[in-house]
Amino acid sequence: MSFDEMWGQARTKAVARQQSSMQLNQLADGGAAGGGGNADYTVTSPDLKAVGNDAQELYHHLESDAFHAGAQTGQASDDLQADGFKTGLALYDAWDTWRSQAEALLSACAHIHNHLEDTVITHQKHEEILVTNFSVEQLDKHFK
Repeated sequence: MSFDEMWGQARTKAVARQQSSMQLNQLADGGAAGGGGNADYTVTSPDLKAVGNDAQELYHHLESDAFHAGAQTGQASDDLQADGFKTGLALYDAWDTWRSQAEALLSACAHIHNHLEDTVITHQKHEEILVTNFSVEQLDKHFK
C-alpha cells in the first residue's frame, strides 16, 4: 500500500471519528443529530463539582455538629447506670448507634466528593487527549 493510500485511509478514519464525536456532543447538548432523540438529562463538569462541593460541605457540618453531645451523653449514661437506672445503658446504646450512623454518613460524603472530583478531572484529561489525538486540523497541519 502506498503512502497516499495509507494517508487517505487515516484521514477518512479521522474525519469519521470527528463526525461521530460531533454527533455525540450534539446528543449530549440536547440536539437530535444522527436521528437520535433529545437527551433526558445531561451532566456537566460544573454540575458534578457542585454536587461534590455540597457533599464536602455536608461532611464538614456533620463532622463538627454530629458528635458535640457525645461526651455529655456518655457521662449521663454512666451517671444513670451508677444510680441503678437501666435507661443509662439504653442511652449509651442510642448514642453508639447514632455515632455509627453518623460515621457512615461522613464516609459516604467523603467518598461522593472524592469520586466526583476525580471524575471531573479524569473527564477533562480524556477530553484533552481526544481533542489533541483525533483533531483533523492537528493531522493536517503536519502535512501542509
